[in-house]
This record gives sequence, structure tokens and C-alpha cells, in this order.
Amino acid sequence: MSYETLDVNMDARGVATVTLNRPDKRNALSAQMMDELTDMAQTLGADIATRAIVLRGAGSVFCAGGDLAWMRDQITANRATRKVEAARLADMLTALNEMPTPLIGRIHGAALGGGVGMACICDVAIAETSAKFGLTETRLGLIPATIGPYVIARMGEGRARRVFMSSRVFDAPEARDLGIIAKHVPAGDLDAAIEAEVAPYLSVAPGAVGAAKALARSLGPVIDRATIDETVDRLTHIWEGEEAAHGLDAFLTKTPPRWAKDD
Repeated sequence: MSYETLDVNMDARGVATVTLNRPDKRNALSAQMMDELTDMAQTLGADIATRAIVLRGAGSVFCAGGDLAWMRDQITANRATRKVEAARLADMLTALNEMPTPLIGRIHGAALGGGVGMACICDVAIAETSAKFGLTETRLGLIPATIGPYVIARMGEGRARRVFMSSRVFDAPEARDLGIIAKHVPAGDLDAAIEAEVAPYLSVAPGAVGAAKALARSLGPVIDRATIDETVDRLTHIWEGEEAAHGLDAFLTKTPPRWAKDD
């Protein structure tokens, strides 16, 4: 299995390590990476021979969110194209969330925007203690739309509202309190902590694991096609707004947006 934006390694136990491999872009989610993650989930993640998948990032951070050039393109695209691209992101999240194979997130450096969404679709996520987190979309005039159902499912509405709208960056202990991660450990202990999460899956029936995961999803908050389509529509709509155009332009030109107030 070969990809351009992902590095995939399978060990002799059937444990796959999938690395987001755009370190020069802080592993931002480009259209190609989304498509490759979707394919990985639908092939490797649906193969009963895969006992667990560890999701990690190359370079200094886990995932900095959506690729800004990709998002900027949506500002000038027509509505039909915007909807296709919003659905691309939503379909990737759905594929990762619904694959039967356990997904274990290894979070280092930072998980921002869509990176938080990626952590929330993992069955368990472990972070290094120094990692930073933030749902930073409103800083750009956007909203955490397609990741929203997974973020709310993980945190609950009350806890999510502490960080869902403010774009506030917070630390790993708060991410644990919010439910985004299961625990945080010193950087030197991160690999051992991930291995401790992988190990139990090597002694249980893989078909039963997938069935149990599907049951857990069915008993949790409903994330059905109607919910996903609504998030696609909301993201398409926000991309059409003047705030998104201004916010993305300000970020890319390294100028403060008009809503940024000095301390």
C-alpha cells in the first residue's frame, strides 16, 4: 500500500502505523491526504487481518488542521465545487470513524482544528504532556463543521462549548479533562503508552472487536447521513461568507484580521 501523503507500515503482528507525512505543511489535511486517508480506512482499516492502527504525524506536530491553500480555493470556487470539497472532508472522517479496526492516536506537538477532529475519531488518543490543542476555526472566520459531530460525541456539548467557539489553545491536561485524549505522558514515554493500548487487541477476536465498536457507535450520539450532510451544508455556507474570505486572506498574508483586538 503506497501513498504520497501517508507513510504506512505493517508489522508482523498485524499492527499498522499510519503516519501523516506532510511535515513541511505541519501535516495539514490537503485534498490528497483526505482521499488517501479515506482509501486507507476502506482498505487497510476494513481488513480483518489488521489488528490495530496507530495514527501519528511526521515532523514537529501531529496535525495542524485543514490545508489553508485548499480552504482558500473554496472561497473563489462555485457552490457545487465547495460542496464536493466539504463532502471530501466529511467522507474521510466518516470512513475513519466507521472502520472496524481500532484506531489509536499518537499525539505530539499540536493538534489544531481538524487535528482535534482526528483525535476525536480515534478510539483512544494518547498525547505527550507538552502537546497543544485548539479548535481554531473561528480565528479564520470559519467553524468546526464537519468535525463537529465527532468532537461533540467525544466531549459532550457542555464541555465542548468551553473550547468550540473561542479558538483558545489549551494544554494536554485540559484536553484530557475535555475527553479528547485518554491521558498524557512525557514525550519519552509516549511510544510505550501507545504500545500498552495496542497490546490487548492482539489477544481478542478481531471480528468481535469490529462488532463491539459498531455497537458502541450505535449506542452513542447519532452521526447518520443526515447529520453529515448538514455539516457539509454548514461548511459550504461558511466558506461563502465574507468573514471566511477576510480571515483566510489575513492569515495567509500574515496580517491581523479586523476582529483581532490588541491585549
